[in-house]
Amino acid sequence: MTIPEHLDVLVVGAGLSGIGAGHYLQEKCPWVSYAIFESRDAIGGTWDLFRYPGIRSDSDMYTLGYSFRPWPGAKTIADGPSILRYIRETAAESGVDRQIRFHHRIVNADWSTEDACWHVTAERTDTGETVRLTAGFIFSCTGYYRYDHGYEPDFPGLDRFAGTVVHPQHWPQDLDYDGKRIVVIGSGATAVTLVPSLAERAAHVTMLQRSPTYVANVPQQNLIANLLKRVLPDRVAGRTIRWMLALSTQGFFQLSQRRPEFVKRLLRRGAVRQLPEGYPVDTHFNPRYNPWDQRLCAVPDGDLFKAISAGTASVVTDHIATFDETGIELVSGDHLDADIVVSATGLELLFIGGIELAVDGEPVDVPSRLTYKGMMLEGLPNLALAVGYTNASWTLKCDLTCDYVTRLLNHLRDNGLRQCTPRNSDTSVSAQPLLGLSSGYIQRAADRFPKQGSKFPWRVKQSYLADYRALKLRGITDEAMEFSNPVPAVSPATAGPDLLAAAGS
Repeated sequence: MTIPEHLDVLVVGAGLSGIGAGHYLQEKCPWVSYAIFESRDAIGGTWDLFRYPGIRSDSDMYTLGYSFRPWPGAKTIADGPSILRYIRETAAESGVDRQIRFHHRIVNADWSTEDACWHVTAERTDTGETVRLTAGFIFSCTGYYRYDHGYEPDFPGLDRFAGTVVHPQHWPQDLDYDGKRIVVIGSGATAVTLVPSLAERAAHVTMLQRSPTYVANVPQQNLIANLLKRVLPDRVAGRTIRWMLALSTQGFFQLSQRRPEFVKRLLRRGAVRQLPEGYPVDTHFNPRYNPWDQRLCAVPDGDLFKAISAGTASVVTDHIATFDETGIELVSGDHLDADIVVSATGLELLFIGGIELAVDGEPVDVPSRLTYKGMMLEGLPNLALAVGYTNASWTLKCDLTCDYVTRLLNHLRDNGLRQCTPRNSDTSVSAQPLLGLSSGYIQRAADRFPKQGSKFPWRVKQSYLADYRALKLRGITDEAMEFSNPVPAVSPATAGPDLLAAAGS
């Protein structure tokens, strides 16, 4: 019988988080054997998949970039191709790219307490071949949405429309939109990115939204960051800028939570200043919810407002009654003529890439589990998740998680243990939704995701400062983390290399 391959750590996903995880494993746990399984055929995750016009970051690059390799560009908000190049260069620079196995999608993983490892089944997405292996630890860096398709509502009459319908997640690279009338359905980050970019070549672009979203102007370049980069060494400048922007973002979020009416007025005044006199700001840019109840949309140098002011783009706040042959009929009775309709209607969420989990043969009901420090699951041994912030850049949290995972692995090895399992013994902890936003794409998937608890360490605080203390400064032993499964006592002559590594030999 063929003995399956064994890895100390199996990283899932070769996107922004997965490449960061590979770097941390190599730097802080040089003893581990690891591989990155990527279901697609390229590095980059989101930044390789999404290729619609104007794609860019919606967080500043100094915090979205890696702490160990500060963002080298001048733009605070960067375009997608620049971000993808940065990820690929990071992977190549440290050799992480040589650990990636493309076209490998993990189907299921079953933890064996007796063997102290995950029994993993993967599928080759290019050949259909089944691959089986074992792993001492799984680190999921898949993000939380589906890569094969986005959310597409059932629009009435869509089959009657004679034009082209496109979802941004699968943008046709040969789509000719020069001189075309375009309607972009949606008001989130994708829509506000697409509209000004499409307006540069289209006859006119209309952003059709059911309700407004908060849109804030941010400078394309940060003058203070650029100054610090000129006068400080690269690594010092990178750390300083990262903390400066992380704290300012956190401060604005806290201000929004504590004084929402003040922030509402601030954002409204910003929109009024950049739009033509008399523009109906309250109709199109004054949401019913409070700031940061949903993610704030950032527009670099006010490009969306500039397109509206120039007359190349417009915003319509209404509901769709039906599609017809030439466009969209609205509930108000108005009609939007369109040659192309872009359905920027959101994401379809998927937890850990859809992997089916089990412990000792018993399937795991993920929605019934609490998250430990926002990066592990109650009752699941040796499994970590890289999940970023909803109110700040993704990488800030993932960076802390990667560092914590390496400390956890080293603790197991140094103490001759093989299993770490978060367990909740506090009956007063209540379950709450994991992602604290009211956005439609999050609410649609809430019943398929794990929960957070009402108390630390089960509560997800969405705070870089709090997580820095919890994941970076505190020790990794606490009442909620159970360490177990000592390495069996065996002679060096019969112990395999992974067992010797685990025992600290």
